[in-house]
Amino acid sequence: MELKDILVRPIVTEKTTVHLGNDNTYAFEVNLKANKNQVKHAIEQYYGVSVADVRTLVMRGKVKRFGRHHSKRSNWKKAYVTLADGESINIFEA
Repeated sequence: MELKDILVRPIVTEKTTVHLGNDNTYAFEVNLKANKNQVKHAIEQYYGVSVADVRTLVMRGKVKRFGRHHSKRSNWKKAYVTLADGESINIFEA
């Protein structure tokens, strides 16, 4: 898997910004088939930082109703990446 295939987007929400200040953790949407080692390597290459820990979880797609039809959204994978002490990523940069 290539670097551009592993990282989909950073997740910037209220919950993730609280984690940013507390324990230097960032959230990313990653490819469903990517494992922790691939995510760690991709973050280190793309942002040039040292990764201490990676936690992943699969977010199950919700069943939504569109008129009288029911449909299921796709599953996706989220990765919480904890950086080494003194490291940071500037996600809010324009």
